[in-house]
Amino acid sequence: MPPLARRDVRNLVRKLGADARPSQQRQALAAIGALCGIGQVLHIRDVDREGLAAIVAAGAIPPLVQLLGPGSQADMQQAAAGILNFLALNVGDIASIAATGAIPLLVQLLQPDAPSPIQSSASAVLMRLARNAETAVTIAAAGAIPPRLLGPDSSTVLQANVAEALAKIAWYGECATTVAGAGAIPPLVRMLDTGSSAGMQQNATGALGILSEDSENAATIAAAGAIPLLVRLLGAGSPAAVQKGAAGALRTLSKHTENVATIAAAGAIPLLVQLLGTGSEAGAQQSAAGVLSRIVLVEGSAPIARGVYIPSAATENVATIVAAGAVPLLVQLLRPRSGADTQLTEPPRSL
Repeated sequence: MPPLARRDVRNLVRKLGADARPSQQRQALAAIGALCGIGQVLHIRDVDREGLAAIVAAGAIPPLVQLLGPGSQADMQQAAAGILNFLALNVGDIASIAATGAIPLLVQLLQPDAPSPIQSSASAVLMRLARNAETAVTIAAAGAIPPRLLGPDSSTVLQANVAEALAKIAWYGECATTVAGAGAIPPLVRMLDTGSSAGMQQNATGALGILSEDSENAATIAAAGAIPLLVRLLGAGSPAAVQKGAAGALRTLSKHTENVATIAAAGAIPLLVQLLGTGSEAGAQQSAAGVLSRIVLVEGSAPIARGVYIPSAATENVATIVAAGAVPLLVQLLRPRSGADTQLTEPPRSL
């Protein structure tokens, strides 16, 4: 943000107040949006974080939240949500936005009678706010992200935003139970289909990967037909981010022994071996190796105690893994890489 703009931002914030005329509020929203980089910044790394902090320091959050309310025109609600979405990029400001009462107002903007662009903007803000643990719990308790928004009547942007918000909410403890109990799993599984956008598929795989940490959720996800859809997303026709998300979800599902044979039977082995190659992202390689190790552990070993296995007769699936050329690729992954990459280690969770 240029120095002149920093001096003027307080004047702009004052024009957002309830005593200002709607024309003044619109002009101030447009000017602050431009200072944030809305419509100009193409990547998060290019956002002026100090500029966002200056806008917050000028007291912008309370009047912006107020403009989300039912007394505002739709265009001003959308503009205010767009600015709050940028301000929430600074994690330290998430609690301030939530404490000002933004969550219930954003929830109202997700109602079926709200215009689709406003729903998309509101869901994007909730997605950002869910990065904070306490705020995510509040959002989950409010039932703020109804699974109906994952349906075909919603725009692809809205569905992708909602899936990512659900994934972030599910990350925190018992919130996963809340998300699953609200009926999110079936629509998330439907989003894995080929008719969905790459963004929808990527966010759905992330949400399902986190939800499947719980054994009951994993059983529900498998019963909904997610495994063959996830396996198909491993293929070369999927973007790298989608392949990574699908492999991560399958890795989590494979932690539950009853899913291992289903994953192998769905044709996952050759696709997982392909992901071990050097052309794949490190996260995809790690998750693929994790699923293959589960197949070997469960089907090529015999349990002697809970969680303890000893080598047993090689099964057809283990032979398939070897025949597909997995061994040299796995050995390659054990070698240190250049730069920031390291040898194969335990990967992070899906998101």
